[in-house]
Amino acid sequence: MSSIWSTTIRPGGKWSGTISRGRLVRFTALEAGANLAMLLYHAGDLTERYNMPDTLKAQHTSHLTRGNVLMSDNGRSLASIVDDQLGWHDPISGYTSRAATDSKYGKTTYQELRNEWLHSGQENLAVELVRNGLGVRDLMPVVNLFSKVYCDERGSMHYSLGHCPAGASVTLRTDMDVLLVLSNTPNPLDPRAEYPSVPVQVEVLKAEAVQDDDYCLNYRPENRRAYENTQEYYLLQGL
Repeated sequence: MSSIWSTTIRPGGKWSGTISRGRLVRFTALEAGANLAMLLYHAGDLTERYNMPDTLKAQHTSHLTRGNVLMSDNGRSLASIVDDQLGWHDPISGYTSRAATDSKYGKTTYQELRNEWLHSGQENLAVELVRNGLGVRDLMPVVNLFSKVYCDERGSMHYSLGHCPAGASVTLRTDMDVLLVLSNTPNPLDPRAEYPSVPVQVEVLKAEAVQDDDYCLNYRPENRRAYENTQEYYLLQGL
């Protein structure tokens, strides 16, 4: 299937844009060891956004993969993971800060290095939020695509090195009109001493209409309720 639109987010780069419902968004790691921090908002009402606690609680999971629905704080399905070559994406580790980036990789400034300075996830996401009429107060938990973070029996969190090979991809289907905000910056738990972010390709493609036997729809009973809430919203909007 040919893409409608595509772009490549360079290491340390950022992007945001509105994508209409009924689209596929395919993310591909162009090198090994990628991490892409992602925020989602309802484009028609930016006060509605991805809700990490409800998404994980409703689907009895601490990681995301094919079949999982990214639920909003109004109980709707913002997007669904319809294809996944990795089987695990991290929704719990958050994003890097300026202080943590400087401490881990060495202090850098734009004035000295221009576009080669080391961006933090917090700064990248904040810039894109402001561009879309939001701000720092609208920052929230991200989904770290391509990263695997797990907890041991003592509750300590661990980053899995080697989880993401070059060419790995994950595909979302937009179930609502969404504002997507992306930051190609390291996972905060990545133990590598060098700034590890790699290029990530983003493609938008057409999606088929959701049928009653859809895998994501039937993955859990809570998913069906989220889809029904989404359908009700657009029905009442006359869309």
